[in-house]
Amino acid sequence: MGGTKKKADFKVYMKRYWQLYAMLLLPMLYLLIFKYIPMQYIQIAWKDYKLNMSVWKMPVASDNGLKYFKQAFSNRDFWLSVRNTLTLNLLDLVLGFPAPIIFALILNELRLKKFKRVVQTVAYMPHFLSWVIISSLALQLLAPSTGLVNMVFNKMGFASVPFLNDPNHWVLSYIFIGIWQSFGWNSIVYLAAITGINPELYEAASVDGAGRFKKMWHITLPGIRPTIIVLLIMNLGNILGSSFDRPFALQNKTVMDVANVISTFVYTNGIKGLKFSMTTAVGLFQSVIGVIFLLIANSLAKKFGERGIW
Repeated sequence: MGGTKKKADFKVYMKRYWQLYAMLLLPMLYLLIFKYIPMQYIQIAWKDYKLNMSVWKMPVASDNGLKYFKQAFSNRDFWLSVRNTLTLNLLDLVLGFPAPIIFALILNELRLKKFKRVVQTVAYMPHFLSWVIISSLALQLLAPSTGLVNMVFNKMGFASVPFLNDPNHWVLSYIFIGIWQSFGWNSIVYLAAITGINPELYEAASVDGAGRFKKMWHITLPGIRPTIIVLLIMNLGNILGSSFDRPFALQNKTVMDVANVISTFVYTNGIKGLKFSMTTAVGLFQSVIGVIFLLIANSLAKKFGERGIW
């Protein structure tokens, strides 16, 4: 009887909610085709890559399959790219992570709705520009001699600043261009979290004489703290990851010592150098370190009383 009742309940449930499962079908197919099936090629890290041979039939590399890991770990450029990736991502985290939170808090305090919408639109727009366009704009604005910013500096009697040609200046330019490109779009999540805060809390705070700053500090920030923690954990999980288009579009030969990250190292050695096995080993190393950071960040969040991401 119990089994029959469960089957009947399941049929009723599916009849009521089948549309939700149908909507999940395309995302699940995407994950299967583009994320899970390609995982079989991770074997290349332990094998001698042969273009005309199935990945399952490729011969295992020497040193019990560790040949290409040893090649990567003995490569000076690899460790340079690891250092640069960690440095740039940590600076992105320290300087860039708070930016959308601060912007969302400020935007939430604006009372003129039309002005608020204009500010939101202007802040979101850079997200939709490709890094090729952004790098072209950066070159036009920040070039040492012909850039608009340096031309203004020269008119004011100041020396030109090598924003994109000096390693230290390039790092700061890279970070702040990235913040400008993403802070508006990233603030959407925090604005959505703010709308979920009970308005009665603000009314009670007003009755108690709290000003805007105190409401922000004691109500808004604690209200969006779970969202902040989840996004922080996800960012920490990607601490050794890096997009390809941003560093590749902004780098040049004069700053390669600080601009060559893991993604551009893989492109140079894997795509252009045809070292597929070695760069697959690098990608695997990058993923493993990312998972370790994710686990550590999640466990720390739980120790501090937050829910984490699982």
